[in-house]
Amino acid sequence: MGEEDWKESRRVRLTVIKSFICFYHTLFMKLAVQEGLVPGDTFLERLVNAEKIGFKGIEVGGRGLKDRVHEIKEALSSSKIGVSTICTGYSGCLLSPDKSERDRAMNDIKLLLEIAREIGAVGLIVVPIFGPPQLPDLTPLLTVRELEEKLLLEELRILAKVAEDNQAYILLEPLNRYETHFLNRLEDALKICREVNSEYVKIMADFFHMNIEEKDIAESLEKALPDLRHIHLADSNRYAPGFGHTDFLKPFKVLAKGGYKYFMALECRIPEPRGENLKRIFSFLNSLILKAAK
Repeated sequence: MGEEDWKESRRVRLTVIKSFICFYHTLFMKLAVQEGLVPGDTFLERLVNAEKIGFKGIEVGGRGLKDRVHEIKEALSSSKIGVSTICTGYSGCLLSPDKSERDRAMNDIKLLLEIAREIGAVGLIVVPIFGPPQLPDLTPLLTVRELEEKLLLEELRILAKVAEDNQAYILLEPLNRYETHFLNRLEDALKICREVNSEYVKIMADFFHMNIEEKDIAESLEKALPDLRHIHLADSNRYAPGFGHTDFLKPFKVLAKGGYKYFMALECRIPEPRGENLKRIFSFLNSLILKAAK
């Protein structure tokens, strides 16, 4: 074999290897979409439309889910895609001063974790509290924050056993400061989940909230990767990726390099016509994933 032939053979081998690496990463970074964003009058219709576009998963809302389990399982039986996650939907509040409100939240979360196992979802997204604090300030004994953290840790240790039994993750979601005072950054949620120390109490990341709260989204994701089990995709203006100014490529490179293998679900506004725009958004995101994997 001459030198030129050897160079050409080496170039072809490198191209094949790079193509395999790109394909390998696309298998891991799976795109999903919230069911309410997909056109269709029934869950089956929305599932079919999501599959046609190319999504690998669909995220369902937790509210009223108990009454929809049969419908969802029946639709999934003829589909190539599955349920990625359950998005909150429980009643009560984990950090309420009212025990009955806390009990409602705990009982609903336990039920939704059982449903997650039944419908094959990765887990349940949990926001401990919306808005300002509700617990009293007990200083000098405990500050409000210290009391909230102690209470949540005890609740999560109880819920972790249910999550472990059902092999369904509790996914703590940080929100921006305008929606909650409590968990705003990924490091806040990481602190809690690492103190609980359960394989099934992990965190999720939302690009919309990270755009407000994180100094560097890619850097924050890199630190969170060992405990990251789900992602919500939205641009800086809450519209779909590509409609705002968020840089998705740099964070996607971090995810690809770190071997992130869970779902990334659209949770955003989709301009009309929704069906056509969902196709464009999917193609845009898929092209970024391929670029990130190179």
